[in-house]
Amino acid sequence: MANIASQKKRILRAERERLENRRHTSAIKTYFRRLEAAVAQGETEKVASEHRTLVSAIDKAIKTGALHRNTGARKKSRAARVVRPPADS
Repeated sequence: MANIASQKKRILRAERERLENRRHTSAIKTYFRRLEAAVAQGETEKVASEHRTLVSAIDKAIKTGALHRNTGARKKSRAARVVRPPADS
């Protein structure tokens, strides 16, 4: 355990920030599962709504620093791939 006051404050702050980052990443995973479920059920309106919510959550996580921008771009790309109908070969 730290003895220096500033280090004690830093430990508390790091824990708060860690929990905030976890909140963002957990929400993104939840929204992604909801999106996949909506696609599986074939509900077009719900798919569009869930996709918008997911992209918004990813953008907010990038803005706050919870996600790296490349990670966010990858997640948005995967979400778009889930939404996009399969191409006929």
